[in-house]
Amino acid sequence: MEKLFKLFAQLSASFVFVILVATVIVLYITAKPAIEEFGAHFIIEPRWGVEVTQNKPTDRTPAGATANSGTTKSAVSDHTSTTDNSTADTNSSDNTIDDSMDTPMDDSMDNEFGSDENIPMDDDTDTGQANLPDTAGKNTKILYGGAIPIIGTLFSTLIAMLFAIPVSMGIAVFLSEIANQHVARPIGVAIELLAAIPSIIYGMWALFYFGPFLASIFGGHSVSLLIAGLVLGIMVIPFMAALSRDAINTTPDVLKESAYAMGATKFEVIKDIIFPYARAGIIGSIIVSLGRAMGETMAVAFVIGGVFKFAHKLTDPTTSIPVVLANNFAESSGISMNALFYLSLILFVVSFITIFSAKYFFLRRH
Repeated sequence: MEKLFKLFAQLSASFVFVILVATVIVLYITAKPAIEEFGAHFIIEPRWGVEVTQNKPTDRTPAGATANSGTTKSAVSDHTSTTDNSTADTNSSDNTIDDSMDTPMDDSMDNEFGSDENIPMDDDTDTGQANLPDTAGKNTKILYGGAIPIIGTLFSTLIAMLFAIPVSMGIAVFLSEIANQHVARPIGVAIELLAAIPSIIYGMWALFYFGPFLASIFGGHSVSLLIAGLVLGIMVIPFMAALSRDAINTTPDVLKESAYAMGATKFEVIKDIIFPYARAGIIGSIIVSLGRAMGETMAVAFVIGGVFKFAHKLTDPTTSIPVVLANNFAESSGISMNALFYLSLILFVVSFITIFSAKYFFLRRH
């Protein structure tokens, strides 16, 4: 039984690792055309789906071919001049033989067919199309860039963390050290239930009530980067508070009682005993909440605005990587689909680097 359990644990860990590696490979393979097309400039390019004109090299005609063309053109001009002279001599003979043939029909024919002076042949072109625009040396391409959604994702997550961390720590300390059991138990259950609410509910509430309320206070739009960050913070508070409370509850009572016996106040016990002991669990709750905030889609899609422009103020609308993926995935194909997978790969890498850095710098001495 012990060997079976050990084998099951190894297979479970291997399964998770295989899924992680397969996800990265699929993202890279699908995003490879966009990576080759746009390169690293994709990260700093602010335009998305914009058609731009590029100059392409035109085929140069060899010098000999140009000379032959000029010779042929001269020959054609000489032939035309000879034909015109012959026609003029014929008309002169006709006028000499019979003056009665000089009727208004000649004028009508001249008006119909035009004179030699109206023939659209000049030194610039042999086709009479000198006034048409020259588009032979230009082509167009669709340009995609991820600078705006990347910046929007980072700043909305930063706002969420700045709002959620102090609130969550306050809730966790209140439930574990300050409130009595008759109050802490129902509030703890309510906090845990908030984590089960679908994100789209938060988005609808923020769009119709929370956003207009904040816009009436701070000004700006009812959909903006600030509102998206605050909604993300509200969404991750239950996770962070519940995990932090569980970490704080692991502090041995003997440590707290010893500190109280030495004359420490409750604030000193919390600051010097509980937080250092529960440090790993608290940082873990922050990291889990950070990953949840970076990847949240539906709630942010309702309130961030979804426009491809930088937010010069917190109350301006913008967009984020999950919102771009949700709004454009259905109607994308070709290079636009590859660009979306490129964005997905960037989000994966940014999340991995952020979480790894947080674990390394905050937990390396624990």
